[in-house]
Amino acid sequence: MSWKQLDSRTVYENPWMEVREDHVINPGGGKNHYGYVHFKNRAIAIMPLDDDGSTWLVGQQRYTLGEYSWELPMGGAPLDESPLVAAKRELREETGLTAMRWSEVMRLHTSNSITDEVGIVYIAEGLTQGETEFEETEDLEIRRLPLDEAVRLVNDGEITDAISVAAILRVSALRTASSR
Repeated sequence: MSWKQLDSRTVYENPWMEVREDHVINPGGGKNHYGYVHFKNRAIAIMPLDDDGSTWLVGQQRYTLGEYSWELPMGGAPLDESPLVAAKRELREETGLTAMRWSEVMRLHTSNSITDEVGIVYIAEGLTQGETEFEETEDLEIRRLPLDEAVRLVNDGEITDAISVAAILRVSALRTASSR
């Protein structure tokens, strides 16, 4: 048996997300209240890689965590916008970088027990440096570092953002496999 929705009500909504409470019958036949967060954007992350194998991270104070976070350049892509167009915009805004070559490296669900959010990760190569265009909510620090150092930061728990962790480890594994 699969999940069956009996009814749903919106608890909160803004331009970026909707929070619902659904009444459901679970696969075991029991009735539950289920919290559901629907995002109105895709999460887009970019791993810029230069010819030396270095990447860029952005650091910022994250309101929701109450702490500083190092992560890949990222942002939201409205569902009616091309994810690649959004990726190019976010990379330029947050790092000032533009790229000649783009490849999608992975898609993931950020927390599929409570949300339908989809994350898409791109590798950007053939980089050219330009000016940043931070948004009002962004006070970013930009850091260029070797990919191996980013992997170390993940393994040491200094990078905890889920999409960044997944992307850094994935790209490192792909690069290791292709060098064999």
